[in-house]
Amino acid sequence: MSEPTGEPMHTGPTGPHSPDDEYRVAEIVRAGPSGTIAVAGIATFIVFAIWFAFYFLVFLPRGVIQ
Repeated sequence: MSEPTGEPMHTGPTGPHSPDDEYRVAEIVRAGPSGTIAVAGIATFIVFAIWFAFYFLVFLPRGVIQ
């Protein structure tokens, strides 16, 4: 971890942590879930691409059902 700085350690449900840890967690949370949104966007794009591929390559060539 880091060298002791002489600051008081706070004890939480996960064990002792320093105020620096709280600051770093707050920074991470403030940045938001950009990676998660990117992965969800890519997955959505793949699903739509597969749907359009089936539509144009399978359904349209078969023609209208009578």
